[in-house]
Amino acid sequence: MATISRITLSGSTDGRGIAVAATSSPGTTIHTGPSDAGIRDEIWLWASNFNTSAETLVLQWGGTTAIGDHFITVIQPNETVLVAPGWQIKGNGSALIVKAYSTTTNVVNIAGHVNRIDAT
Repeated sequence: MATISRITLSGSTDGRGIAVAATSSPGTTIHTGPSDAGIRDEIWLWASNFNTSAETLVLQWGGTTAIGDHFITVIQPNETVLVAPGWQIKGNGSALIVKAYSTTTNVVNIAGHVNRIDAT
């Protein structure tokens, strides 16, 4: 029977928001998933734009080169939006990493949590 536990994003310190420092690929590490193929991470992320102009946020979902690994969101000033509504990653002998970069350094913060699903 599968077990589910809520864990902190690995890129976070004590559950605090993660400032997106990167402005190009590879991005700032948000979360490193499991390497075990029997474990999936369901990831929920919210991004806040503290800048006075719109910011383009790129999530790199498990890779940094394939177009299928990139998800783009434009976030308006002083806005918080859900950018990853429970998307999943799983290992297959190696851990996948979720990274992010934005137009301007350190004006977008990402917060969230992970539901770790262990089916082993």
